[in-house]
Amino acid sequence: MNRELIERYATGADVLGKAIQGLDRAELLAFPVPGTWSIQQIVLHMMDSDLIASDRMKRVAAEDHPTLIGYNETAFAKTLAYDHIPAQDACEVFRLNRRITAELLRRLPDAAFSRTGHHNERGEVSLEHFVVDYTGHLDHHMKFVHEKRKLLGKPL
Repeated sequence: MNRELIERYATGADVLGKAIQGLDRAELLAFPVPGTWSIQQIVLHMMDSDLIASDRMKRVAAEDHPTLIGYNETAFAKTLAYDHIPAQDACEVFRLNRRITAELLRRLPDAAFSRTGHHNERGEVSLEHFVVDYTGHLDHHMKFVHEKRKLLGKPL
């Protein structure tokens, strides 16, 4: 396992909160790109996604070949009151969860990262794959947040 990847995952803890600094509620809820998520929805998606990721990584590390269940991110965004949860609170949950999960990952032996679970949609997935995937997931969504900020006249 490339331990630098864990550190890259860990440094993502502060990225989400920094990405929304200086935005008011109307800007968080705006749709500068029609047909896509608002910055607010991206923030809540990232919080939910990282909480689910943390659960998956812990289960793969601790349990023998656990079953991992997918979720419908569109249904979450549509039905879970994403527009009413304070974005700053979601960023803080994201930050703390990333910090704690990174510390747990740091303490695992290298062999743990080849452990797998069975995802009901993706099949066999290793712990290392989850670390790679969720590190990239944050990068992926931050591109959209930065673009939306530019369109709102609030570039970082």
